Formats: sequence, C-alpha cells, structure tokens
Amino acid sequence: MPGGREILAFADAVIGPDRAALDRARQNLADAVGPVAVSAAAAIAATFTKNDRMANGTGIPSELKMLRNSREIRAELGLNVFRSSASTFRHYPDDR
Repeated sequence: MPGGREILAFADAVIGPDRAALDRARQNLADAVGPVAVSAAAAIAATFTKNDRMANGTGIPSELKMLRNSREIRAELGLNVFRSSASTFRHYPDDR
C-alpha cells in the first residue's frame, strides 16, 4: 500500500511521547502520500481516542472475549487499577 510504512510510523508517533518523532512522521507521511493523508490519519487517530474516552466515560464494559484475551497485558501494564476498569469488572468480577 502506498504510504503504508509511513502511516504505521505516524500511528506509533501519535501515541508516543516524542514530539520530534511525530513531526518527522507527519512530514514523511505528507511526502509519501500528500498532506491530505496526514489530515485523514490524524482525524482517524483522534476519532479513535474520542470513541474510547466516550466508552470509558459512559461505563461501557469491555467485551468478555477481549477481557479474557488481554489478562496478561493488562496486568503487566497495570490497567486494572484505572478507575474506568470498574465498569468492566462490575459486569465480569471474576475476570480481573
């Protein structure tokens, strides 16, 4: 896919802490597929974040299959201590 590597690098940079890396990824994506693609990729990343935050804010629980498949990584990252995890564990208390 044209710009595929650049899109992946942009996605990694968007969630990372390095502003310079984000600036480079943004420029590389624009060079590869044009400035409109940068806007589209940024809008998609922002929409995902918005949807995730709305789900957490409204108390929508995670799906049981996802919850069970993510047990190890949630423990490793300490995600079960986030206040929003209470919404999920209220429905699935045995799946921490």
